[in-house]
Amino acid sequence: MKILMVLTSHDQLGSTGLKTGFWLEEFAAPYYVFKDAGAAITVASPLGGQPPLDPKSDDPSAQTAATERFRADLAAQAVLANSSKLAGLTATDFDAVFYPGGHGPLWDLAEDKVSIALIEAFARANKPVGAVCHAPGVLRHTQNADGSPLVQGRRVTGFTNSEEAAVQLTDIVPFLVEDMLKAHGGDYSKAADWQPYAVLDGKLVTGQNPASSELVAHELLKLLA
Repeated sequence: MKILMVLTSHDQLGSTGLKTGFWLEEFAAPYYVFKDAGAAITVASPLGGQPPLDPKSDDPSAQTAATERFRADLAAQAVLANSSKLAGLTATDFDAVFYPGGHGPLWDLAEDKVSIALIEAFARANKPVGAVCHAPGVLRHTQNADGSPLVQGRRVTGFTNSEEAAVQLTDIVPFLVEDMLKAHGGDYSKAADWQPYAVLDGKLVTGQNPASSELVAHELLKLLA
């Protein structure tokens, strides 16, 4: 069982001068779900090397059992620090792909042609695709073979407009995940803000927020069972 985890390489929060990147819990929780299930995990990013960590996900208030485990796991830290370059990786080499969120993916992965083509290849091979929180934003330009949006008519979720408003970034992000999924024909649903929520449609699994990370990872594993 080979799982590809794709992280952002983008570290600038728009024009605010603040840093962003991936959200630690959204990487750590799925990483250990996959690792404990015996999966071989490859971590990749557009630029390769160390993906940028959203500093807010490093706050004491954002820590979980999975993030604490990661902080004590030098081997996992080395895997993350040496992510492969996304270019050159193919869907044929993996059984599933998973995208952790954080705000970074809205700027790079959502527009990255390599990532878009990779997701489309997984989908057309009927292999599981998972994304959590802001990472469903990577589906923005993905298409079915007939040119229709990949999410059209499919049950999906992702970071809500109200959650984005709560973190006061509605006017900073390049697009709102909830609005984008709806505009592309997705059958969008959500739970209350900050509650764990995952949606499964065929081989596509999406999660609403950081608390949904582990849930999405378990659903992805079920698809591989």
